Amino acid sequence: MVSLITFLAIGPWQIAIIVMVVLLLFGGKKIPELMRGLGSGIKEFKDASKEDDQLEEKKEE
Repeated sequence: MVSLITFLAIGPWQIAIIVMVVLLLFGGKKIPELMRGLGSGIKEFKDASKEDDQLEEKKEE
């Protein structure tokens, strides 16, 4: 179990390597567009989960 946790731990060098790979795959011009899409997706997910919570609260009343 400890080896699995150690394996999943991400350090600064691993983050740097991931960033370099993303830059090489997508290029500098595509990254802001990808981040915008990711941000809007997260926002939509949060809004949908809030709506679900509100619907559940109304059903309980």
